[in-house]
Amino acid sequence: MSELIGDAPAISKRAGVLQAVLWDMDGTLLESEQLWDIGMRELSLHLGGPMSEEVRISTIGGPLDLSVWRTFDGLGLDPTPDEQTAAEDWLNAYMSVLFAKGLPWRPGARDALGAVRAAGLGQALVTNTGRMLCDVALDTLGRDHFDHTVCGDEVPAGKPDPAPYLRAAELLGLDPAQCLAVEDSPTGAAAADAAGCTVLVVPSLTTVPASSRRVFRSTLEGLSVADLHALHASGRQ
Repeated sequence: MSELIGDAPAISKRAGVLQAVLWDMDGTLLESEQLWDIGMRELSLHLGGPMSEEVRISTIGGPLDLSVWRTFDGLGLDPTPDEQTAAEDWLNAYMSVLFAKGLPWRPGARDALGAVRAAGLGQALVTNTGRMLCDVALDTLGRDHFDHTVCGDEVPAGKPDPAPYLRAAELLGLDPAQCLAVEDSPTGAAAADAAGCTVLVVPSLTTVPASSRRVFRSTLEGLSVADLHALHASGRQ
């Protein structure tokens, strides 16, 4: 189940006005996509050979099961269900070691989280990363920043499916249109877009295409709550 952590702020139901910020984790709040790059490439070697750049790009921001399947497929392998599960377990164990060594923040992310919390807006963490690794990351992020966390293994389908963002909005008691999602990847932006959120895109490792609901910023540094309100409004026009 999705986890409730912290004391939820009082959330108004005014339609069309920003009421909550929904944060992606890897590559958005934390500089952890580089760790996933190491893990995915090591998984590929573990399964039999090096990972191509094309396959690696296809796994960025994706759900664990699909990323692992694409790793098999990139090697010309067709895994059995048991082999798929074993590979997912191997990757989770490998990544837990990397996460435990320390997770650096993305520029401006810590201050942005604190500013949103101080302003009384709702906040949720919405990640394709599973609960086990998310709990490790929350030791860095701080559980008190979030009213809810939604992990990739707690919804029927991960990003790019809208299910994680729909669940986060539901837990906050909001319409997705009242939420601003912050994402760094095409996969995550597609999920938030499909859910009906305005999407603030701060690219990390990949280029994210434009859409009518997406607004762009090169960094979270210097981002104010007033900026978030303005960005949310511009994405709803």
